[in-house]
Amino acid sequence: MTSLSFYGGVGEIGGNKIKVDGKKNSFLFDFGLAFGTANEYLDEFLQPRKSNGIMDFVTLGLLPCIKGIYREDYLRHSGLSYEKEPAVDGVLISHSHVDHAAYIHHLREDIPIYISEQSYLILRALEETGVTSFSDYTRLRKSFQLAAKKRGDGHTRATNIKIERDIRVLKPYQGYELGEFEIKLVPVDHSLPGAAGYIAEGGEDTIVYTGDLRFHGRQPELTWKFTEIASKANPTIMLSEGTRINSDSNISEEDIEKRAVEEISKAKGLVMVNYPMRDLDRLQTFYNVARDTDRKLVVSLKQAYILGLFTGQGYPEVKDVMVYRPRRSWGLVDDQTFACVEGEWMCSSDIDPEQIQRDYKTWERDFLDLDNLINYRDLQEEPREYLFRCDFFEFNELIDIKPVNAVYIKSSTEPFDEEMKISEGKVKKWLDLFGIHYVDKGFHASGHANGQEILEMIREIKPEKLYPIHTTDPEAFQVLEDEGIEVVYPVPK
Repeated sequence: MTSLSFYGGVGEIGGNKIKVDGKKNSFLFDFGLAFGTANEYLDEFLQPRKSNGIMDFVTLGLLPCIKGIYREDYLRHSGLSYEKEPAVDGVLISHSHVDHAAYIHHLREDIPIYISEQSYLILRALEETGVTSFSDYTRLRKSFQLAAKKRGDGHTRATNIKIERDIRVLKPYQGYELGEFEIKLVPVDHSLPGAAGYIAEGGEDTIVYTGDLRFHGRQPELTWKFTEIASKANPTIMLSEGTRINSDSNISEEDIEKRAVEEISKAKGLVMVNYPMRDLDRLQTFYNVARDTDRKLVVSLKQAYILGLFTGQGYPEVKDVMVYRPRRSWGLVDDQTFACVEGEWMCSSDIDPEQIQRDYKTWERDFLDLDNLINYRDLQEEPREYLFRCDFFEFNELIDIKPVNAVYIKSSTEPFDEEMKISEGKVKKWLDLFGIHYVDKGFHASGHANGQEILEMIREIKPEKLYPIHTTDPEAFQVLEDEGIEVVYPVPK
């Protein structure tokens, strides 16, 4: 008999960590960050300490107490024992949003990570371009290591010991053995590439896991096919997300595209838009909008990096957009900035290019010689030529751009907690400072199906037992009891 243990995703949005135990083998569905719990304790400048291994995370209830799954360096650094063999046979990642995948960082490297190709690419981008201390998604960088000095006696801190994780990229719709289980990755539509649900068969049970999904995105056929395949599997257990179980409407990418064209066609100056960095469907939407309003879409270096990884997969490529070069460190961007060279102040255009490149991270330097690279001067001089993707963390660029008659379109989720509401207030203060018109209604398409769609999907799949997860209102699923589906409310460990 298969047993389930819920270490996250119960009575909350995200934080999925669900352990499946068979007779001989076990695995986890996702291993993500619980935003709600994290926001109760943490803040921008109050974060778990790397110096305490996993213990800050465990103490705050962010990581579960499961022996045999955590990395050796963090355990031994804190005086904890390290099991010889891993306690689970794999982790099945549904997609690369942090509430499903962030805590891969803490896992030991010999636990296989099962994942789609596109989700793997996004994890690589997060690992390479992120600023967090906890981003060992595809490679584990050993901490707390001392090595013998190359010259002389004593030891030095070793900071570049990297071990490749056991990443297993799965092809869609194919069966793979995981001990006594056969697992199958089935793509779904969500708000970033590579999202998938899973079907796991083992012993007397067949489990369907939805991950996060929707029916109103650019590829609804993926989620319909998932529903069809899951139904044919005759599942005994279904784990279904219910983020928007109480919603009965949707906004589509096509809706956003139409509204954005109408809004931007009226704009007399620079138009800025904030949409989720890794939502390439939304990037496609605003790429289309820019084309239809005779503008060019401008993306950040980080988004250019992601587009580079996804070359040839149906999204706009780096060559199709403009790439924004921000001022970093010394800010040596144009002929308005100077540096002192041996006592003489010289214009940045006359300085050794190697010195200018030092302002940028290694991965960023690959983009600095692009023909389609622009900076704040371009946006300042020809504002009506561009649609500039700009989030809150790039607002200091406005000081250089000095926009006039500008419009800012918010194309991301509404604030749902106090921290997000405070950030929203700061956004408005910045926009008021520069007299920028703020537009925020009807420009975001959720990555989650509405309640009616979720219930219809479950009815179509017809599991014997339904476990509501990734929802704050599991009781809304109770209506399924009238149709012979047993609704089991999971209890967190």
